[in-house]
Amino acid sequence: MEKERLSRGIAAVLLCLAFTYIIIDTAGGTGIGWGYRWQRALFQSTERMYLPGAVYAAREENKPAAQWLLEQAFDWIPLVEYLDTKIQYRTVMEDEETIAKILENQANDGHMVDQNGNPVGGTESVEDVVPTPGQPVLDMSIERLRDFDYLLSNFYTVDSSTMIGPEQLNADDLLGRSMKIDTSTQGPKVLVFHTHSQEEFADSTPGDPATSIIGIGEYLVQLLNAKGIGAIHDTGVYDIINGQLDRSNAYENAEASIRPVLEANPTVEVVIDLHRDGVAEGTHLVTEVDGKPTAKIMYFNGLSRTRTNGDIEYLYNPYIQDNLAFSLQMQLASESMYPGFARHIYLRGYRYNLHLMPKSLLIEAGAQTNTVEEMRNAMEVLAETLHQVLM
Repeated sequence: MEKERLSRGIAAVLLCLAFTYIIIDTAGGTGIGWGYRWQRALFQSTERMYLPGAVYAAREENKPAAQWLLEQAFDWIPLVEYLDTKIQYRTVMEDEETIAKILENQANDGHMVDQNGNPVGGTESVEDVVPTPGQPVLDMSIERLRDFDYLLSNFYTVDSSTMIGPEQLNADDLLGRSMKIDTSTQGPKVLVFHTHSQEEFADSTPGDPATSIIGIGEYLVQLLNAKGIGAIHDTGVYDIINGQLDRSNAYENAEASIRPVLEANPTVEVVIDLHRDGVAEGTHLVTEVDGKPTAKIMYFNGLSRTRTNGDIEYLYNPYIQDNLAFSLQMQLASESMYPGFARHIYLRGYRYNLHLMPKSLLIEAGAQTNTVEEMRNAMEVLAETLHQVLM
């Protein structure tokens, strides 16, 4: 639009000047010769603008056509180049603002808490969270799972900020990718860490990591090791800056620390970022497994894509399909072994460090309304599910 207005303005000025000098030339007087030269120059310029092919054919200099036409365009409207630069600069600035906003959204996404660790928002489930006795097992045959609408509606919740299609949720592809770990080599196979280390539960002891998400992660690591799946636990704190809760760069801080851990432990094949969800105070994410109250869990995928911005290049993840395969295989194993234990897989638009490894999981285990006991019971079920999928 700016280019169009500029071109029209220049054309109007030139036409006014041409009209003025035509009058001078017609009236006679001292301006006759100069007016004639002006008309000739104007006609030549007009010819270059509207009949560039004819002028190029008659030219004497030996230049490529594309270069010659570009020079004529800039001679005719010299401000176009400046306008192009100005528009490009403005776009870059807008992109930087968009990047900052998206990174901020990723940092707070689903885990919005105040200075005291109390949730002020989150990914509250719209599902019924009360276990139903004799709950029927969903049809998980490959024939049914090949139906995109069936798969999406029964196993996924897609956030309104993003989108997904049948080319990504292809059951044959996702179930055909092996999630088995290499048991022929020694060394740890699973790394558990926590981007948000300060998450606590209904009866946590304030300041005691053993009753926070850190302690729950430690229990999961112990259970995995007991099952023969070598696991290690990173207890780094990535959401406290200068003594204050600050999650604005938690994912970036976590990645900077986790990468050296992976380099030091090349046998690790599975990376799990274990979180606790934030829900309304009246919501209790609990079911019953083997007679024990057990916190529900939710597998969480980032698609690096939003409806507003499309694919987010600076949050590129080459492992999105592997991530989706891992979460779906975990979801199906959970539903088969412990119906009602896993909530729908949640799909959102950002990345959440799931690009660290093909077999990467972000797990929302319970919420602030669950007890520590319910969380520990959930880790027992989760460890058994991981054993089923990985071994």
